[in-house]
Amino acid sequence: MDWQKPFSPLKLASSDALPSLAVANLPSWSAITMVGDDKKSYLQGQVTCDVVTLDEQTSTFGAHCDAKGKVWSVFRLFHHNGGYAMFQPASIIEKELAELKKYAIFSKVEMAQTQEMALGVMGESATAFIDTLSSQGGDVRPIQGGTAVKIDAKRWLLLVDAPCAEKLVTESQAEKVSQELWTLYDIKAGLPLLNAEQQNEHIPQALNLQALGGISFSKGCYTGQETVARAKYRGINKRALFIVQGAAESEIDANAELERAVGDNWRSAGKLLASYRYTDGQALALVVLPNNLDLDTKLRLKDQPDHEWTFASLPYSLEDHD
Repeated sequence: MDWQKPFSPLKLASSDALPSLAVANLPSWSAITMVGDDKKSYLQGQVTCDVVTLDEQTSTFGAHCDAKGKVWSVFRLFHHNGGYAMFQPASIIEKELAELKKYAIFSKVEMAQTQEMALGVMGESATAFIDTLSSQGGDVRPIQGGTAVKIDAKRWLLLVDAPCAEKLVTESQAEKVSQELWTLYDIKAGLPLLNAEQQNEHIPQALNLQALGGISFSKGCYTGQETVARAKYRGINKRALFIVQGAAESEIDANAELERAVGDNWRSAGKLLASYRYTDGQALALVVLPNNLDLDTKLRLKDQPDHEWTFASLPYSLEDHD
């Protein structure tokens, strides 16, 4: 479609200011939508977040786990078109949707991957732009063709039908950028991302869900709850999501391996969940690592061993937020 052609990578150095208003098509993101009389009760019994108390003007992080507490999906949940939307990377949806449907045969609920488009609105002027689409307040707003969801002070997600997406993009004066800028915002915010290769590997606390309000420890039973509760009350979780930074002379592979220094040797520490490389060769990444590493631990990419990496500060505490 012609209107999608203008989205081009933003040539951004690590010292450059971000655009005051940019919009990105997000083709690597999608959502599972859920409708039906039993949608609330069914979802409540499947995921870590409290669906029952989620009002129509608020979104929440959540995770869907297997019986052992390993995460199939990390998502942002919000009310959408009379039902719910679970916004997440498109690469994990096929497996996640199959798992989510397993026990739905006895419930009045329909779920599917949406055909709608995801657009990311970014920058200092993002909220002012959203205000032109909706006169309502709140962090989740119905708009023509779909829903607008506030991510943070400088970012909104739009989940809308294709005609609405085309209209928004062609009529907007925002800079049209590719989805890498959205990834950069996610990394700098330390937001949990999961890709298909790392599905079913981590418990929710290893992705910092407890620090971001994505786990309710007071709701009823859900799949994997025993492991999640044990991680909290017995302190068995030994990993966390971190932001790391360093130099990279070439593009960084998906799921690139990060190593840590142990004496004079290097040992595997974890695989990157997401990364962003600036035009000046500086880079940022998200990675799950042991949560007891010293913050001065030396790190490096296994396939780019000439550059040392370091920890960057998370913009939030890793303590429980429930």
